[in-house]
Amino acid sequence: MKQMEQTQENCKAGGKTKRLANFELLRCIAMMMVVVLHFLGKSGILAPLSQTSLAGYEYLAWGVESLCIVAVNVYMLISGYFLTEIHFSFKKVLRLWLQVWFYSVGIGVVTYLCGYRPEGGFNLYYLARLLFPISKNHYWFMTAYLYMILFAPILAAGVKILSKKQLQRIIIALLTAFSLIKSVLPMKLETDNRGYDVIWYLCVFLVAAYIRLYGIPFFKNKKRGFAVYFLSTAVIFAASMGLRMIYLKTGKLSDMLSVCYNYNHIFVLIASVGLFLAFSHITLKEGAFSRFVCRIAPYTLGVYLLHCHTALDERWQQWIFAITGRPDSAGSLLLGILLAVLFVFTAGICADMVRAWLFWGLERAFSGIRGGQRKSAVLRGDKDGNEEK
Repeated sequence: MKQMEQTQENCKAGGKTKRLANFELLRCIAMMMVVVLHFLGKSGILAPLSQTSLAGYEYLAWGVESLCIVAVNVYMLISGYFLTEIHFSFKKVLRLWLQVWFYSVGIGVVTYLCGYRPEGGFNLYYLARLLFPISKNHYWFMTAYLYMILFAPILAAGVKILSKKQLQRIIIALLTAFSLIKSVLPMKLETDNRGYDVIWYLCVFLVAAYIRLYGIPFFKNKKRGFAVYFLSTAVIFAASMGLRMIYLKTGKLSDMLSVCYNYNHIFVLIASVGLFLAFSHITLKEGAFSRFVCRIAPYTLGVYLLHCHTALDERWQQWIFAITGRPDSAGSLLLGILLAVLFVFTAGICADMVRAWLFWGLERAFSGIRGGQRKSAVLRGDKDGNEEK
């Protein structure tokens, strides 16, 4: 608890939000995990659990999947943890939307000029998906993330009005409805979106807000956090293999084989909280490494927006295979994962640095134009130099 309280003080140092290297490092790791998930899941490396036999490297792939499945929840926990105290700014929401639009349209144009044509041709549906990325769910995570940010000030104000016990009861009720029930019932629920929606991330936000306000006494040091993380991911892997054995013997539960890998599965959430709180107890010394982490962390969202674009999300894996070949052993699998993370993460960070530089230039140019308009208004006799409203 003392470490958590110190973290909160550091966040507010000087009346401003301060970047904390431990959480920024976790943000980077979470995005690397996202890359790993998409490398395994969208390349065909993850063998179906219904498959009669699995090779050793295929078991390893599912093991890595278990370790990385916390990625999105962890990213949302970090955001929720800080959004609980940060003042809402609609300008930031607009910038986020413009960032998404920049990638959606920009990559669409570049890939078209490079000869890429979507399946079904460059039709109206594809064009609409590029132009309206949030409404058309081009990036499902960004749709959920943007809506979560819009709801954040309402939820942040609400949790501060509620008592600790009231907030606990609300979180327990929500997690029971959207996580626990689907995790234990041997059937699919019609209302279950597997954590791919804003409702689940509003639940995660409340968990993060509770941690920010009250902490969780059990996680008094990083050892307990890491223990919960590794134990929970082991349960995810073991339970999935157990369901696979039941399916292979009985032919039943086919719809439940990968349920443990849903973002809203209770053990995925527990593992996410464990990893998040483990990092809350880590202190990175000020130095070159911590400065580097804090420098690149703000650009991690660009990694997602680049490699998950509809024109690239199932193509870049083949570029990795062109170097390594398709994995057929544990060594080649780990090499492919390493190259995927290095290539995609580096490319995404660099791309978003360029995007940020372009946005900065446009903002300066726009500010100059508006400043010139104000000066002209003063010269015309409008002593306040008011802008049109």
